[in-house]
Amino acid sequence: MTPDSTHIVMIPSYNPGRRLAQTVGEALGAWSPVWVVSDGSTDGSHEALAETHGGEGGLRILTLPRNGGKGAAVLAGAGEAIRAGFTHALVMDADGQHPADRIADFMKASKEAPDAMILGRPEFGPDAPWVRRNGRRLSVALVAIVLLGLTVHDPLFGFRVYPLAPLVRILGPVRGARRYDFDPEAAVRLTWAGVPSLNLASRCRYLSRAEGGVSHFHYVRDNARMAWMHSRLIAELLLFRWPAALRARRNRLQ
Repeated sequence: MTPDSTHIVMIPSYNPGRRLAQTVGEALGAWSPVWVVSDGSTDGSHEALAETHGGEGGLRILTLPRNGGKGAAVLAGAGEAIRAGFTHALVMDADGQHPADRIADFMKASKEAPDAMILGRPEFGPDAPWVRRNGRRLSVALVAIVLLGLTVHDPLFGFRVYPLAPLVRILGPVRGARRYDFDPEAAVRLTWAGVPSLNLASRCRYLSRAEGGVSHFHYVRDNARMAWMHSRLIAELLLFRWPAALRARRNRLQ
């Protein structure tokens, strides 16, 4: 596959276990180049990845010295990608939740609307835990409030294409948005800044531990972080972001 000159697949990864190699293999089968950002992993998965796929020209592995969270890994990878001449990145999880067979469709949509975020709209199967399917409804509702309408169909779903320059410019100075709060805060702040969005359907699957599924989500700690993020965003909306939110409604593509 001829490497693309503007768009990369980026996979932030922290102790993903044996599933990482399969996820990367599926991504490489759909797109090139693929960048993996090892976010301070200590489980040896990235060393194993280098052994199994390191000879493939479309793969690059970036290693961060310590774990900073998904948002920190994406922003570090985004900065390096910009320096390498790339303009967009499709971010997907390392745990196999996101469908590699949708990569080409999302990239095509991004090339047709390069100023926009291409956001995944998840389609859950019977393997999705009830608490995951229904617990995200609160975040969906709160993001709809701060955007004065449902511009982002699912702010927690991380399968999406970002235009890299505005992502780094807008999220780089933000003190938060470095862990599981990254996906919703990135979508809100980019929308406030005038980046339009296009929502595309995407299958989402949940793998059991026996299948190699790994989750580092901590329900108390990370839900508390989400609550604080939503509180900050609502306060900003009321104090000074409401004109930007009104303008953002006119930028909605779908």
